[in-house]
Parts: sequence; structure tokens; C-alpha cells
Amino acid sequence: MSRDQIVGAVLLLLSVAVILAYAWLVFFTPWSQLVIQLTVFLAVAGVFGILAWIGYTLATTPPPKPIEEIEKEIEEELKKLEQEQQKQEKPQQ
Repeated sequence: MSRDQIVGAVLLLLSVAVILAYAWLVFFTPWSQLVIQLTVFLAVAGVFGILAWIGYTLATTPPPKPIEEIEKEIEEELKKLEQEQQKQEKPQQ
């Protein structure tokens, strides 16, 4: 077996074990209410934590340059390159 197949098999077995343990905790123990409450809390906290991270990133990232400004910069660079190319061609003639 290759390394990827071994990792895949371990992930499969681990996932099945966690599913079975979770099912046992939820359906066959007196802690089922607590397990469900923790599960829901972690799910909600995870979703809103990711949403907060996205909001922070949007709030702190500077806006991109307008496309017109980028086009002007490209045109200026092209003009500079053309002028340099013309200067190099003139001495050779």
C-alpha cells in the first residue's frame, strides 16, 4: 500500500470510530443532553467564528486600485519600454 492509501485507511477507521463513539454518547449515556449542547455550541461558534474572520479580513484589507489607474500604469510602462527599445535600435543603425 502506498502512503496515501494508508493515510486514507486511517482516516476512514478514525472517522467510523468517532461516529460510533458519538452515537453511543448521544443515545446510550446520561450525558446525551450535554453532548448535544456542546455539539450545537461548537457548530454555531465555528460558523460565526469563520464569519467574524471574514468580516475582519474585509474590514482591514485596503480596497484594490481602480482599473483605470492600473491601465494608466501599464500604458506608462509600455511607453518606457518602447522608448528604451528605440534608444537601443538607434546606435546599431
